[in-house]
Amino acid sequence: MRTVAQKMLRTCNLLFTRKTTNSDTEAHPSNIETAAEMGNIQHLHDMEVAPADVHHVEAVAERGHHGGGWLLSGIVCINVLILGCALVSSSAFNSVAVTAVHRQILLIVLLALTMLWMLFYTTVTYRNNKDFITQDSHAGPVWLRAGLVLFGLLSLLMDIFKMANYIGYLHCDSAVKVAFPAVQAVFLFTQTYFLWVHAKDCVQLHTNVTRCGLMLMLSTNLVVWMATVTEESIHQTDAPDLNVSISPKMYRDSYDQVAKCSCSHSACSTFKEAFYYLYPFNIEYSLFASAMAYVMWQNVGRLAADHGHRRAKFRPKEVLAGPALGFLLLVVGVVTFVVYEVEITFEDEAVRRHALLIHFAVNIVIVSLMCVSAAAGCVVYRLDRRQHVSEKNPARSLDVRLLVGASMGQFIISYFSVVAAAVTGPGDHLDALNLSWAVLMLLQLCLQNYFIIEGLHREPFHVMREDSLHTNAGVFQERGEASGVTTQTSRCRMMAAMPPNWKRRVLKEVCAFLMLANIILWIMPAFGARPQFDHNVEMKFYKFTMWTAIVNIGLPFGIFYRMHSVASLFEVYIIS
Repeated sequence: MRTVAQKMLRTCNLLFTRKTTNSDTEAHPSNIETAAEMGNIQHLHDMEVAPADVHHVEAVAERGHHGGGWLLSGIVCINVLILGCALVSSSAFNSVAVTAVHRQILLIVLLALTMLWMLFYTTVTYRNNKDFITQDSHAGPVWLRAGLVLFGLLSLLMDIFKMANYIGYLHCDSAVKVAFPAVQAVFLFTQTYFLWVHAKDCVQLHTNVTRCGLMLMLSTNLVVWMATVTEESIHQTDAPDLNVSISPKMYRDSYDQVAKCSCSHSACSTFKEAFYYLYPFNIEYSLFASAMAYVMWQNVGRLAADHGHRRAKFRPKEVLAGPALGFLLLVVGVVTFVVYEVEITFEDEAVRRHALLIHFAVNIVIVSLMCVSAAAGCVVYRLDRRQHVSEKNPARSLDVRLLVGASMGQFIISYFSVVAAAVTGPGDHLDALNLSWAVLMLLQLCLQNYFIIEGLHREPFHVMREDSLHTNAGVFQERGEASGVTTQTSRCRMMAAMPPNWKRRVLKEVCAFLMLANIILWIMPAFGARPQFDHNVEMKFYKFTMWTAIVNIGLPFGIFYRMHSVASLFEVYIIS
């Protein structure tokens, strides 16, 4: 009994000793070290992070992201967006109590506050972060920033035309309408420069202020987008004669107009028509800037390690069939669009039906070819053995979310059209073409989304080539020593000499074709093609008010989907 008791006592002592030791060692990292690391991240200029500890510190930083700064910035964004949405909607449908002047005053305040924050970031935050700031190599690629500059220049031209138009009404209208495009022009220049220089920044200091400022920038651009979309949609909305108590173009004549106010110079109507045609570029600019601001917001406090990976190069000579067919469809689509815009304004019903017939037929051909090409690309993905990228990438995650979210607008319109056409029953050939176009559009959206998302998550081909060449490093070394050429030079020459993989060639052809096809599908609705209102099946089925709300809400997202698809397809082309 004494022996058994001694063994039990010895065992209990060992257990208590282990527990005490382990608990002591576990208590410090979970409390003291973690708190110290979080403090060091907030004051990174007082420490140096070793390369081996970057991933550990980044994990700690990611846990610290869900703090007060994120919550405060979200509150700022939600309040600005809801206030902007309420004021924009009120100024569109209640021109007496809430006018366009009130909307523009709010936008001027938001633009001014955003520019003040950008100035603070450039002069204070960036200077304090400059010595140890990290950058996300995936954020803000040069082609995306170049697109932002292009849309910014065209938006600047729109503001110039607006100022020239509203100057003619200064004697009888508010000067705010001239001040708003002037302030927006300065904002365009400031924000474009800011995003071109700082789109890749991962800020470590002043994180709370930076998060709130980026959310203010994002929400400001979205409010500008809502105002522009509302004005452009109302300008393009006609009410056909369907025995409804609404006069044609009632919104177009009442929105943003001043009764009994004539222009002081003869060029007002010309400037007005000109800046309405530039609205699509301003819409895309606001969305591009919002997306880049969101990626910067995600990167605040993130220690993104630059692995120095080799970037793929854009080589258009590697493809031929896709660009040729896509360019042909682009030309045919532009011609069809011009014919449609001319003939649809005629009073003769036969001419209008002819315009709709051509428009539906060409769009069905374009969408059908897009379905076939996207399906071929999906089959190639099933045969492709490239691995999926598991690395965290806020830019890629945002691309996928925007792609799926924006496609919902076109999904809504197409499904409502399918229901109306199916319930109404087959009428003439225009009804059949309208139903076919809606069904094919649904199929094309599904196939294209799958193709793009799979492509964005695949390992780039050039990375796989480099990996395969690294496995034969001994062969390169022997060849380099025998010929007197360095190993790096030999590897580069062999990579250039390797013929393109057939799967890679097919994917590039598909990407090039889909890019051009999406461009023409963006041009038609963005610049005024509205078959949803010119073909009155849905209008009679849902009535004017409901169908107008469906189209004017879903179509802007559908237009953005096409332009965002072009950007995503270009990224897939680059990594293929």
